[in-house]
Amino acid sequence: MTEFQTVIAALNEGFIETLKLFFVTLIGSIPLGLIICFGSMNRWAPLGFAGRRFRAEKERIARALEDGGELSLRGRTLTEAEARSRMKGLERRASLLLGFRPVSLLSRLVVWVIRGTPLMLQLLIVFYIPGYILPSNPWSFPEGRFAAAAVMFVINYACYFSEIYRGGIQGVPVGQQEAGQVLGMTKGQIFRHITLLQMIKRIVPPMANEVITLVKDTSLARIISFQEVIWAGYAFLKGSHGYSGLIWPLFFTGVYYLVFNGVVSFLLGRLERRLEFFR
Repeated sequence: MTEFQTVIAALNEGFIETLKLFFVTLIGSIPLGLIICFGSMNRWAPLGFAGRRFRAEKERIARALEDGGELSLRGRTLTEAEARSRMKGLERRASLLLGFRPVSLLSRLVVWVIRGTPLMLQLLIVFYIPGYILPSNPWSFPEGRFAAAAVMFVINYACYFSEIYRGGIQGVPVGQQEAGQVLGMTKGQIFRHITLLQMIKRIVPPMANEVITLVKDTSLARIISFQEVIWAGYAFLKGSHGYSGLIWPLFFTGVYYLVFNGVVSFLLGRLERRLEFFR
């Protein structure tokens, strides 16, 4: 086998691994991102009953002040200044209790941590740290490096996608959801037939940008010695294949990314044009 054939065979093998990581990431992160988005927008407040009680007490005091009636607390009549001060205190407590939404807070915390730290660092932590904590490294099986990279890529991109989903959902005018309620539609029907369809149109451009970024970010998996296409090209520079100091295979990997990005951009552009009917 000639030098050129050896290089191309190695690059093709690495590119297949890159494709596997790309598609697994997309398949896993798109639905997971929607779940995280729902978690971020979750309004469940376990202490909301107490917050609503404080707010009702505040409204009672406000009505009493408007009517000019007397207010008492523990047998002592309150002045107007004391009543207004108590109203402010009740509002602060109500806002605090109604704003305590653990599911939303936890989801937003995860998104903040994942988006605020480098993907390369996340890959190192996911692959190496379990080996120090657990009796044996869970990634020690043959496809362990691919599995570790896939898990971290899915989580990372799901967090980015969740913010895109959230922006798309919140970008749908409230009036259209109210129109669905007037027509007698349930919340599920409003989401499926009104919110979701318009959200898809809004999120395609930012999602396309993230997908193109994913194509290039797959190269970061080499930090845990995952044998993707750039790892394969760099191996010739180090002489791992018996050819020492070959630089051109490393540059040739750019052709793979350009072609793949071109195909992805073309397909996403077609999808965006198909959704023009929402305008």
